[in-house]
Amino acid sequence: MTEISERQETILALIVHDYIETAEPVGSKKLIQTYNLGISSATVRNDMAALTSVGLLRQPHTSAGRVPTEDGYRYFVRRLLLDTDLPIQEKRLIQHQFHQANADMDEWVHLAASVLAHHSKAASVVSSPHTERSIFKHLELISTRVRQILMVLVLHGGDVRQQMLTLARPFSQDDLSRIARQISNTYQGKDAREIRQSAHNLDVFIQEIVDLILEVMERADAVSAGVIHYDGLAHMLAEPEFARSESAQHALRILEERSFLEEVLAKALSPQIGGVEVVIGGEGAWEELKDCSMVLARYGAPGYATGAVGILGPTRMAYGRTISTVRYVAGLMSDLVLEAYSE
Repeated sequence: MTEISERQETILALIVHDYIETAEPVGSKKLIQTYNLGISSATVRNDMAALTSVGLLRQPHTSAGRVPTEDGYRYFVRRLLLDTDLPIQEKRLIQHQFHQANADMDEWVHLAASVLAHHSKAASVVSSPHTERSIFKHLELISTRVRQILMVLVLHGGDVRQQMLTLARPFSQDDLSRIARQISNTYQGKDAREIRQSAHNLDVFIQEIVDLILEVMERADAVSAGVIHYDGLAHMLAEPEFARSESAQHALRILEERSFLEEVLAKALSPQIGGVEVVIGGEGAWEELKDCSMVLARYGAPGYATGAVGILGPTRMAYGRTISTVRYVAGLMSDLVLEAYSE
């Protein structure tokens, strides 16, 4: 990154803070009057000119003040932004909202999207947790007709899969329940690979059930990501940066095209649970993100299931507050996933 003086770092940080608040270019006179810098107007102007020459500030119009460039925001976030935390009252409010929700992962995901959008005043993106590998938990076999049964397969984390099966001969419900208990006791806590390795010399009917279990689990493992939920799009489109239709269309495409969003999440997300990543202006990799920033974090239980939480907004976003909000919600979601998988 470009090396600048400590005083120039201070001026850059103040311009970023002021521009985030007002969306108006910041001039030297305003900096001196507002922040009591204790230096001359000429010195401030010289430093602003230097920051502009190295690409951290730009001047939208002749005689106008300066605004941060994408590189200016990156310098601010990676060098100057202090590690902030959410106020305790906000933490308590968010925690209370989650405790009021039912013990249902889908409801938690919807709530996380709503909380992030409300507290950041931007668009939120939350993917439901996807198991890195399906883990067998419990099996039920339920007789429905003379030779038809419903197989109910429960995976760790609460994922429930159902499948109808037509039998070569009828079985009583007592026999079906006994076989389901036998399979559950044998394979609980195993993934598809472990079940396949140990499924030898089985009774023909039990082998048929185990083969169906493997088919269902391997199909679940093939899914690339969980369902993605959005909220707060109106917040983002209300920002002045998106008054131009082209910028608004780019923002909408990010949310509407799942394959594009999955690519961004796959490449930008840290593999570390709770690690926050900030993508500013597409980082030169994604044209669609040139007017936007994303703050992303992975949540979940390592080895079991993970998902993503994030905020999408203009590059002129309150990074400190957004980062702390995303980090806190990711932590809450990780606790909930861990609790679900430890049952």
